[in-house]
Amino acid sequence: MRQIVIYSLLLALLPACTTSPVGRRQLQLVPETQLDTMGEQSFAALKKSTPLTDNPKLRAYVVCIADYIIPQLQQDNTPASWEIQVFADNQANAFALPGRKIGVYQGLLKYAKNQDQLAAVIGHELAHVIAHHGNERVSNQLAANAGLSIAAALLSTNSQSSQQLVLAGLGLGLQYGVLMPFSRSHESEADRIGLDLMARSGFNPQQSIQLWQNMARAGSNGPEFLSTHPSSDTRIRDLMAHMPAAQKLYQLAIQSGKAPHCTL
Repeated sequence: MRQIVIYSLLLALLPACTTSPVGRRQLQLVPETQLDTMGEQSFAALKKSTPLTDNPKLRAYVVCIADYIIPQLQQDNTPASWEIQVFADNQANAFALPGRKIGVYQGLLKYAKNQDQLAAVIGHELAHVIAHHGNERVSNQLAANAGLSIAAALLSTNSQSSQQLVLAGLGLGLQYGVLMPFSRSHESEADRIGLDLMARSGFNPQQSIQLWQNMARAGSNGPEFLSTHPSSDTRIRDLMAHMPAAQKLYQLAIQSGKAPHCTL
């Protein structure tokens, strides 16, 4: 009987196994609409706890860059449907959330010194969203903490009680929506996808290398953003390996008339 139960649970999990944009297998147990709600709640909470910039030129600069990248997404590719905020905080960080939310901390501009370098970060963060890394992270946590039986039950129902169970059991909020770091495999995947996104938008992908060099030069006092990512040398090596393909996308974007000119 125990073997039958385990076999049944494994069969129930099969529909939740999907493929990332680069072909990696991943687990997604939570409906995307629910992830959107979680992202919106996390973003609202963060806006209450962290002041927004009062510099309209700074916000317009960030929005300008994001507005070039968002149309390259396969879904949710209308810039007006995204909320973009700049937080008046000196930490060098940025994030994108399900529910069409983008946040940039003004401290990031110490390292992202031009539009192309900031586009590399925004493209990277949007890549996490379109690759469903948040859903994968939450699903893995759900499977680990709640057990396969609860996961299977969630797959078979969209009841209000099961949605509340996910929210209560995972305590997503800011912890899972913003603060908890992604795995290094997620980060490497987001680097590759983000590089293509910025190139398709007309931003020079070569500047992504300069961005990470800027961060690496800060050493042990560098941004927290680096601590959860692959080493700078590994990241730069991987970006360089994918650079020829990104450069082709960049040239096609330029030929099609894409010419971002976002200035601060």
